[in-house]
Amino acid sequence: MMTSLDFLDIDSLYSDEERAIGETVRDYARAELAPYVADWYDQGSIPTDIAPGLGKLGLLGMHLEGYGCAGTTATAYGIACRELEAVDSGLRSLVSVQGSLAMFAIHRWGTEEHRQEWLPRMAAGEAIGCFGLTEADAGSDPGSMRTTAKRDGNDWILNGSKMWITNGTIAQVAVVWAQTDEGIRGFAVPTDTPGFAAHEIKRKLSLRASLTAELTFDNLRLPASAVFPEVRGLKGPLSCLNEARYGILWGAVGAARSCLDEALNYTLARTQFGKPLAAFQLTQRKLADMSIALTNAALTATQLGRLKDSHRITPEQVSHGKLANVRTALDIARTARGMLGAAGITLDHTIMRHMNNLETVATYEGTEEMHALSIGRALTGIAAFR
Repeated sequence: MMTSLDFLDIDSLYSDEERAIGETVRDYARAELAPYVADWYDQGSIPTDIAPGLGKLGLLGMHLEGYGCAGTTATAYGIACRELEAVDSGLRSLVSVQGSLAMFAIHRWGTEEHRQEWLPRMAAGEAIGCFGLTEADAGSDPGSMRTTAKRDGNDWILNGSKMWITNGTIAQVAVVWAQTDEGIRGFAVPTDTPGFAAHEIKRKLSLRASLTAELTFDNLRLPASAVFPEVRGLKGPLSCLNEARYGILWGAVGAARSCLDEALNYTLARTQFGKPLAAFQLTQRKLADMSIALTNAALTATQLGRLKDSHRITPEQVSHGKLANVRTALDIARTARGMLGAAGITLDHTIMRHMNNLETVATYEGTEEMHALSIGRALTGIAAFR
């Protein structure tokens, strides 16, 4: 009997440091986060005081260089995302938004003053960031955003709103993208600025161990120093989204692994008709199919990690990984849920929580349709988005 769900020993493809990071994050997540996450999910919240612990572990902006960031490989960052999402997608989302969206945006597009002001505190988990791009009427088409920033002397006046913003109610800094006379531009917005408000979105049925908000800006005045100096257009926000999608395609592997692990253990322990459920052919076929799918997803993530570490990865390849791995994780979660029968719908087990979370993961940072069209454009040379 296999003692590991790593059927093809993919772990052997990683460096000693990458494996050690994975083991450290797995041990921490299982000891410090997993015992409480079902209650957080049930309550529809997550405590903000987990951030310093994640910071001490070096997980916040871990793939960035300098300013208190760990500067690990992209593969190591992916492995960490896998271990966090093995516990809950909300945990990986917190780390993804902090590191791959807010911190990456400041690190890549901000001024040196922005970096010095925010990144060391964000890396330590002492300051939380959020990323304001999506609007209620501008999801897959961010270029149609209505939030505006207009010059007033040397200042900027920000008006509008952003929707579905993870960490929005707890952030000290918001990276906000707005229409200007010079095209779309990004701003580092301290959330204590007059005119800024964050309203928590309640009654979610998915990603409940996560804080989601609507941000509003009412004649919010920013100094000239708040704007990102160089980038204009969608290049800036899309570069950040690509970073986040990369973490997502690794995280999905963790969620899928947890579902398979629980289904395997449950069917080995649960007896029907005088023998374990795992002894039936139909059950073993499901387990085998899930194992193959999980292995393929893990190999996809690993190859994309190596491409990213060698600076050869393309946005279309990230779209491939995000689409394929989240789809695989959802298929595994749905199959595993059925294998637990009625027990599968309770929070006493992890599977339906993962399954519900993955419905959100499948939609955010690009829907299936948008990633499919990205792949289609790469294959055909024809853009079919409109």
